[in-house]
Amino acid sequence: MKNILNHIILLFLATAILVACHEKRTSDDMSDSEKLEMLDIKIEKNPNDAELLAERAKVLIALGRPKEAAYDINRAVNIEPDNIEFRLIQADAYFANGDVENSYKTLSEAEKIAPEDEEVLLKMGEITYYSRDYDRSLQYLSKVTEKKPNDRTALFMKGFIYKEKGDTASAVTLLRKVCDLNPDYEPAFEELGVLYASRQNPLAVEYLTTALHIEPTNTNAIYALAMYYQDIEEYDKAEELYHQLLSINEQSADAWHNLGYIEMTHYGDFERAVEYFDKALAADSTHEASLYNRQLAIENRK
Repeated sequence: MKNILNHIILLFLATAILVACHEKRTSDDMSDSEKLEMLDIKIEKNPNDAELLAERAKVLIALGRPKEAAYDINRAVNIEPDNIEFRLIQADAYFANGDVENSYKTLSEAEKIAPEDEEVLLKMGEITYYSRDYDRSLQYLSKVTEKKPNDRTALFMKGFIYKEKGDTASAVTLLRKVCDLNPDYEPAFEELGVLYASRQNPLAVEYLTTALHIEPTNTNAIYALAMYYQDIEEYDKAEELYHQLLSINEQSADAWHNLGYIEMTHYGDFERAVEYFDKALAADSTHEASLYNRQLAIENRK
């Protein structure tokens, strides 16, 4: 159920916000659509203004129109090829288009221009993580934390990498640091809670509950907490959480399946278990665990 890459994509795109514009052309209190309308007018009058093109590219990325964004930012880069801000926006536009190869090439060019730029190093750390080049990603992210020891994104990414590499102790240390420094940063509390839950550590409740306090509709955190309670056989709490998750996302095959599994293995109610497995399969007809356990429940109810 948990999709780690979703976080990586969000983190990669989020760092574009940290890149400062040389001159503000729009107001922060404007909606993206309003900003786009204003920029369209300005660019029509000044079609070769690289700053305007770059700003419109950022707005287009935010609006989910990365192909148009790439066209604008490519024009801006052609006008000012050594502008690091433009290169970073260009990398974001390619990445949002799913073009990881060109995003990486763009960042490599930016690194040649400014090898010590913290934003470039951070983006290189992110994209090499996305490519599963963990060791290289750690090298880039460590350069960032050498300059900025409390950089939230770099620390969080390093925690992810250690988790993926199986170094749970290092992952926990870094994620706890992120949580201590950023008490409102929900992803760190979620990931730390998931790690503790996988070890059936009671601290999972503290961190996942905090994540849900920050973001009550976080279905990943709800699911992880429900699984924790299921694993320690507190079935009432697990069931309550699965139903809470389903009130947010009725198509969660995992939640329907786990409710059925509890009915089958703990309560021995095979009829109700089949009903839950049917709902899981209605949400995902290929859900293997539901297919298997549904047949098992049918055989046992006879």
